[in-house]
This record gives sequence, C-alpha cells and structure tokens, in this order.
Amino acid sequence: MKANLPFEVKPLGSPAQRRGILLIHGLGDSPWSFVDISQSLAEQGFLVRTVLLSGHGTRPADLINADFRDWQTLVEKQVALLKQEVDEVYLGGFSTGGNLAFLYAEKDNDIRGLMLFSPGFQTDEPLISLTPAAALFRDWLRSEVPGTQTNIARYFQTPTNGFAQYYQTSKRVLDSLEDDDFDRPVFMVLTEHDSVLEVNEIRRLFNERFTHPDNRLMWFGSEPSAATDREIVVNGRMPEFRISNMSHMGILFSPENSYYGINGTERICRNGQEVLDAMAFCQQGNPVWYSAWGYQEEGKVHARLTFNPVFEQMMEEAFSVFDL
Repeated sequence: MKANLPFEVKPLGSPAQRRGILLIHGLGDSPWSFVDISQSLAEQGFLVRTVLLSGHGTRPADLINADFRDWQTLVEKQVALLKQEVDEVYLGGFSTGGNLAFLYAEKDNDIRGLMLFSPGFQTDEPLISLTPAAALFRDWLRSEVPGTQTNIARYFQTPTNGFAQYYQTSKRVLDSLEDDDFDRPVFMVLTEHDSVLEVNEIRRLFNERFTHPDNRLMWFGSEPSAATDREIVVNGRMPEFRISNMSHMGILFSPENSYYGINGTERICRNGQEVLDAMAFCQQGNPVWYSAWGYQEEGKVHARLTFNPVFEQMMEEAFSVFDL
C-alpha cells in the first residue's frame, strides 16, 4: 500500500539541496506518519526522506522476526546516502523512531540536530524488560492471534517481539543518557496524557541531559512543575475542538489531513472504551470527543485524537530551534 512506502520530498522553491533530514517512524507505524511534517520541512528548504523499518508496512506478524539492529543498520545506510546529497544532515523520529534517531546521532557528530516527536525513551509499562524473554515463548501477549491491519498507515496489534525490540532501543538510550549529555540542538514534543510513555521522566532527561541553549520542549498538558524557559506549554484540553487531551500520535498530523484531520475519513473508535455501546456510538459517526488512549470522562464518548490543532505552531517552534 502506498501509505506504507518510504518517500522523498524535495525542498520547495530551492534547487540547492543544502539541508536534509531523515525521518524515522515508530513501532507499528509507517513512513506516512510524516506526511504533514515532511511538507512543512520541505517548505523550509529540507530534502526530506523517510524509511520503512523491517517488519512494518505489511502485516503485524512480520514483526515477530524483526531485530532492532536491522533498524539501526537501515538508518546508518540512509544517513550515508543523504550525506552524499546535502551539506547538513538532521534526524527526526516518532516514538521508537526517536530512539533510533538519538542512538545514531550520539555516535555521529555530523548530525546537526534532532526533531523528536513523543520519543520513546522510557515506557510507563513496568514489565517491558521481560518482553525479550517472553518473545522466545509467546508470539503474542494476548491469547487471540490478530489478523491483518485495518488502517492504511499503522498496525493495531503488535507481537511480543515488537515490544522486545522497542525495549532494546529504549534501554540503550537510557544507558547512554545516564553517562553523557547531548549538546546539539534538539526540538522535542511530549504530551502529558501519553498512554505509552513515562513522559515526566523523559522531560527530566530533556532538561538535564540535552544541554544546547537553543533546545525547546513543547509540552501538551497542564503547566508542569518547575517549568523552564526552554519549555513551551500548550493546554492539551481544547473544548472548541472537542479535545479532552492530546494523544501520543495526534501531534504528528495537521487538522487539514485528509485521513486523520478534523474532517478526515478515518476515526479510531478503538480507544480503550469499556462500554460496547460507546464503541457502537462512535462507529455510527455520532459526535464524539477526542483523547489519548484509555481516557474516559462521564457523559462523553472518546475516539483517539489523530490531529494536532496547533500543528503550524509546533512546526514554527521546531524551526526556531534550528534558526530556520
């Protein structure tokens, strides 16, 4: 499917390809995660390329044999190719892709900066460290064997080994940041109600280990404790858009996105609803609220939030970090 293929966007209005960026998707996702971000970057003169990590873009079961070292090798090869065409190379990543971007950049001082969207440095799942062993005995954590994907751009199920390979990237990021700082420009986005990540710990790492003075963290949620002047706080509750809070994936997409946007064709009703009537209500196209996975509020039915109402502001903040 076209949405799962890696793609390139050439800089708009500029024949000289002086600046390039490689964008790396997350676990269970696809290059299409960056369909809107890539256009914004191209408008700023970037040659933009995406990658498709092995085990992705086909069916969830193909992650059973995935290996994070293959993902790292792919990133290494694509960076080498990009270096042949541009003078300045940047990396960007979403979730697990953010881990891969960081792990490469820490070893290559030629990388000029990072754009990290919900980087998966640390999960809030306490048993994640058991998944490498569990993957040896159990392909799926749930008893039922999932089918194929039902969304053009991402998997809705992940085998045990997928989580195990994510854990391997996370462990290496945390081990690295325990010992060393990262002193090149970084733009990071986190959401307070992220259902996947331990965002307060990742925020701490940003403030303590990412030391470049131009760094910025865009935080969707309530005002965090001891907020610094490097943090941009955006209230994640936006009633005018029927949004209760921002989601892990919602930051990536423009409100105008034809698939995930305000008037998009895809609505993810599978959002941790405990009441079947709520799922049916959503699937019938009735007015719903939007949120991170698992959020519930009395009297409201929530679908997954798949768009970012302040997408343009987010990108402007990113560009300011790199003086674009």
